[in-house]
Amino acid sequence: MLSKNTGAFATLLSVFFFWGFVAASNDILIPVFKKALTLSQFQSQLISFAFYVAYTVGSLMYFIISGVLKQDILNRIGYKNGLSLGLCISAAGTLLFIPAANSASFILLISGLFTVGLGFSLQQIAANPLAIHLGNPSGGNMRLSLAGGINNVGTTIGPVIVAFAIFGKVKGAETTLNLSAVQVPYLVLGAAFLIAAAIIQFSSVPNRLGGENSNSGSGNLLSTAAMPQVYLAMIAIFVYVGVEVSTASNLPEFMKQKLGTQEKEIAPFVSLFWASLMIGRWTSAAGAFELKAAAKQKLSLLLPFAAFSIFAIINYVAGYDVSQFYPYLFVVILLATADATSDGHPARQLLIYSILGMCALIVGIFASGMVSVFAFISVGLFCSTLWPCVFTLGIAGLGDKINTASSLLIMMIMGGGIVSLIQGALADKSLLGIQHSYWVGVFCFAYLAFFAVKAQRILKKRGVAVGEEDLAVHA
Repeated sequence: MLSKNTGAFATLLSVFFFWGFVAASNDILIPVFKKALTLSQFQSQLISFAFYVAYTVGSLMYFIISGVLKQDILNRIGYKNGLSLGLCISAAGTLLFIPAANSASFILLISGLFTVGLGFSLQQIAANPLAIHLGNPSGGNMRLSLAGGINNVGTTIGPVIVAFAIFGKVKGAETTLNLSAVQVPYLVLGAAFLIAAAIIQFSSVPNRLGGENSNSGSGNLLSTAAMPQVYLAMIAIFVYVGVEVSTASNLPEFMKQKLGTQEKEIAPFVSLFWASLMIGRWTSAAGAFELKAAAKQKLSLLLPFAAFSIFAIINYVAGYDVSQFYPYLFVVILLATADATSDGHPARQLLIYSILGMCALIVGIFASGMVSVFAFISVGLFCSTLWPCVFTLGIAGLGDKINTASSLLIMMIMGGGIVSLIQGALADKSLLGIQHSYWVGVFCFAYLAFFAVKAQRILKKRGVAVGEEDLAVHA
């Protein structure tokens, strides 16, 4: 599948890991800085907002600069150089964690995360097509699936490592919040960014991809965005990333208010939320293998429990009691059943998972204790494959407009920050309160269910068919 590009692809996988590590670790920073700086829930959600809105700013800058140059940036400077540049920008952002932690500056913290996210936006634009082209194009989806799995390893261990760096040992005596320790994992991450950038420069990662459209600046931007299939998908990406991120980023405050959970105890729950995306993606990945139906069925049952085992081992080594998470396996079985029912069809899977996501949030809103916690965490399961479903439905049959449409969809990742901010504002006790603020997520899933039905009708009317072979995994 990769032949001589194995080394280049292995290096590229590290970038997907970085995206997951930072995105999930933000959910540990939120309660830490909220307590240390006495922030409101709305203010604390600016951490997610700064990181995810950077994707939109980065995409807009990409369009503007490409328009001025009258040539796509990556086609001008090269994919390898663009990826390295994105890593260097993110590394510069991690340096801001030194003064942010030493002076307890919230402005410097979110500025650092914004800069890291800005670099990630360029990396996203370069890395996904590179993953497809580093080998036989027919295996592009499988490489993206593998990259998505590596991304989820980052989301699973990121919260555990950052929490350990901040709070120290989990077992034993009571630990204290050490804000200056926030800089340590991010400085190590920054160094890793620079090392990866250097390795990529000396690797066989190509600077040019065959068949790339060199005029993807601003020429057909408005006409593409005006297509119902595209603008409906843009909203869908916005609310999908929004419900995924806001559910996780508000979870620490929910557990603190309703269960009395301390900041140092939240890491395994955040880790399980992001591990749930890995569980869901691995479950669906069984369909990508050329196996007999019976073998695929067995694999689809085995992979989710293998993914859960990775979560359990990582958190056990970190010193957490993983036995409290065993009841969650019943929800994993529900996911495997839903995956089998969807049969890999993007519109059907999007509809089923969106309905299950709504049900999970409603249970979490009206239940209490660990039932609510597991219900909210299970949103990660039902969000796991929604990116490829929406993305596939959004770009299917667009021909030479696919590159522009893809960039427009990536731009809408900003939903992760804006929806989190909205939920954080509504979580105020004078408004909905933290538990009922999750109604925001219910409405997000409702739109996704609507989009599943509407997009299928649009594509059917145009004579465009989509199926399991079209799925790719968001990293």
